[in-house]
Amino acid sequence: MVNSIVSTRPPRLIRLATEASVAVAIILLLVKGAVYFKSQSLAILSTALDSGLDVVASVMNLVAVRIAYSPADDDHHFGHGKAEPLAGLAQTLFMGVSSTLLLVMSVQDLIHPTPIRNIDWGLAVVIGSTLVTLVLVEFQRRVLKSRYSVAVSADRLHYSSDIFLNLGVIASLVLGYYSGIHAIDAIFGIGVAVYMGFGAWRILLESWHNLMDGELPDAARVDITKICMEHPEVMGVRNIRTRSSGSFPHIQLDLEMDGSLTLDRAHAIGEAVEKLLLQNYPEAQIIIHHEPSSG
Repeated sequence: MVNSIVSTRPPRLIRLATEASVAVAIILLLVKGAVYFKSQSLAILSTALDSGLDVVASVMNLVAVRIAYSPADDDHHFGHGKAEPLAGLAQTLFMGVSSTLLLVMSVQDLIHPTPIRNIDWGLAVVIGSTLVTLVLVEFQRRVLKSRYSVAVSADRLHYSSDIFLNLGVIASLVLGYYSGIHAIDAIFGIGVAVYMGFGAWRILLESWHNLMDGELPDAARVDITKICMEHPEVMGVRNIRTRSSGSFPHIQLDLEMDGSLTLDRAHAIGEAVEKLLLQNYPEAQIIIHHEPSSG
């Protein structure tokens, strides 16, 4: 038996979270870009580039979520959930290019230092952006508590790391300006470039795992078996096969039951197990095959 994917427009909270992410990223990019030209600080430039990545990532997530929740059609019977990891692959490209650009500029500034100017503007924009990001991350946390989304979860993780990045920028600006050691700014820029590179690598691995139909975590497979065995007439579970399509898990398994059961009864047991699984995996597509018990 197979249950169908009923994808509609994204849930309201998921849609609001992605739209808020785009709006915040655009505002912060514009403000940080303007402050960089006043301060000439690579620390500010690094956080501005990060906001530029946020704009790209957030727009991609917004589009990907809308595609992922569009209904299955004749050409895509399993839905469009792969749109989310595809957006992740595109994000890794932008992150790789930006981190390389920042690394080159930071090394050049380390060799030929440029004094930081107008530190007050720099500190004001970074502190302000930190507060705005804190509000966004808390909103995303509340959204994920009520409805999980791969895209929103990844966005929240990225913006959470931005908070620590901003705190590092504040330290870099203060130390570099008041100590007169301009190399601090360039060294921080190099550190951010390396950090962005590792972030791109993590997103690449996760997206690749999803696109290559990687299995759900072992804990999920154990949980699926436990849920199936809750039904008193299920005698065993075999051949569990799982994969993810964005936020939509796919679960296939064989249920072992008494071979003397009628087809109607076996079907009813399968439907009952499916309902139990959907309580824990509401976005899942579930395929259940009935097998007579060998015990």
